[in-house]
Amino acid sequence: MRSSPRPVPWRRRALAASGALLLGASLMTATAAAAGDDPREGLGGGLENAEIAASGVELLENLPLPAGFVINSDLAFTGDKAVVGSFSGFQVFDISDPAAPVLETAFVCPGGQGDVSIHGDLMFMSVEATNGRIDCGTQGAPGGVNLERFRGVRIFDISDLSNPVQLPGVQTCRGSHTHTIVTDPDDAANVYIYNSGTSTVRSPLELEGCENAALTTDPVTEGNPTQWRIDVIQVPLAAPETAAIVSQPRIFTDVDSGAYNGLQNTLPGTEQHPSGSFYSPTPNTNTCHDVTAFPEIGLLAGACQGNGILVDISDPVNPVRIDAVSDPNFSYWHSATFSNDGSKVIFTDEWGGGTGARCLDTHLPEWGANALFDIVDGELEFASYYKLPAAQTAAENCVAHNGSIIPVPGRDVMVQAWYQGGVSIIDFTDTANPVEIAYLDRGPINPNALVLGGYWSTYWYNGNVLGSEIARGFDSLALSETDMMSANEIAAAGEIQLDVFNAQTQSMLVHAPSFAVAGSYVDQAERSGDLTAKQLAQVRKHLAEAEALEADGSSNRAVIAQLDNAIKKSGAASDSAVVQAIAALKATFS
Repeated sequence: MRSSPRPVPWRRRALAASGALLLGASLMTATAAAAGDDPREGLGGGLENAEIAASGVELLENLPLPAGFVINSDLAFTGDKAVVGSFSGFQVFDISDPAAPVLETAFVCPGGQGDVSIHGDLMFMSVEATNGRIDCGTQGAPGGVNLERFRGVRIFDISDLSNPVQLPGVQTCRGSHTHTIVTDPDDAANVYIYNSGTSTVRSPLELEGCENAALTTDPVTEGNPTQWRIDVIQVPLAAPETAAIVSQPRIFTDVDSGAYNGLQNTLPGTEQHPSGSFYSPTPNTNTCHDVTAFPEIGLLAGACQGNGILVDISDPVNPVRIDAVSDPNFSYWHSATFSNDGSKVIFTDEWGGGTGARCLDTHLPEWGANALFDIVDGELEFASYYKLPAAQTAAENCVAHNGSIIPVPGRDVMVQAWYQGGVSIIDFTDTANPVEIAYLDRGPINPNALVLGGYWSTYWYNGNVLGSEIARGFDSLALSETDMMSANEIAAAGEIQLDVFNAQTQSMLVHAPSFAVAGSYVDQAERSGDLTAKQLAQVRKHLAEAEALEADGSSNRAVIAQLDNAIKKSGAASDSAVVQAIAALKATFS
């Protein structure tokens, strides 16, 4: 197991993007803007009327939490619907018009966490709290052994999303804090759910087979303790009501000693964070918080409390750990996101558990941040850290949290939630030098006290960014043009249209040749200086003429002639991204 190197101290970075400042429900005063180096610093607060600062991101609409709902959690998407999980159940929004989303269903089903994912007509939901009931009732489940309690993965038939039907789910010993859908290219009859439970171990009188063990620094090699493993649930698609646990792989085992607790074993109160405070939570690797699967390449990245791990999932029932890293600056490895081609991975550190103000100007960038890794020959190679560059106040819970890839051709771009730190969009094409290219942030919910809120998740889906705001509800956002994100790049990303999206189950998003894709590479060549002003003008002129001819229904020969002119006038090498993108577009007219 290898450790990430320590970085240099943080120096506040100025945002490179040049988009205009957006004003929220109330005008941001000059005093507020002057409070720091960044327009996000010094924003006025409020639950419904907080000031907003933004660049490259526009808030289209906010829909507050429905009555009876508290604490929004994770998001999943199917068709033109967004499903927002919560500690109270889930909500379904029609997002066919992203500027005017509509709440369609508010399904009450308490149980804590409430992360959701979707496969076809099935929806899965994580339940970990002790108040979850088999019948989704709101009366709770009294303490002690309770056979009416549900802790595990709920399964719903959502063939009619306006009337979801709960099927028998799968009970687990530590409940389900998060889960991930894993598909097998060679097994179309089943999907697999990798379950991560982080709570206390249930009594075997409540659920047979549960075995509690004390966390220890001594090797654990005997018995079948519930800790130090994950659950693999097989869901037969023809009979999802028969879903069951088929394996419980011990992916933290030391290969030499056979100890189940073979990775990080820091015990509560025994080690301090470099900041001088005790870890919160303690980074003891006895389960994973969140795992992200990339079935196409047979890999999974696990954010597992005290470690980041890389796992071979070519056999989904029997995953095998192939690498593990640790980092003394990381408090709690929380989630993971691969690059679109699977060659890089970003891990997040939820220092403070999501409830602390961890973005103060006194905090270093490697605390509560992202750690970026390249995947080289099956190993994780540390490249850099990235942290939200705008300091937040002591009244704002802020730390790295959930995000997803924005499919901009030729670039690795990620949109990410930072709780009350707002939304940050970064370019990590160069993992050693990640750069923020857009953001949106509100002022604190309560400027005088820390109140839990902010973005749990912000994900890109079919051309827009959708956000689950813990206290403020559901947000629909749009990308806007800046020097760091062109109109072509935004349009090209929007050309990727998905039927279903779960952020923790990634696949390669491949662009079809288009004028927007070709224009994206031209814009990137301008940004990098690879083409001169004269070359850029000529290429854009001929691309525009070709696009106009195509729109007018002119002959393919006429369109191809203009595309040939664009290639010639670019002066670029035949293997350049610009030439290849235009040549691919030209081939569609041949």
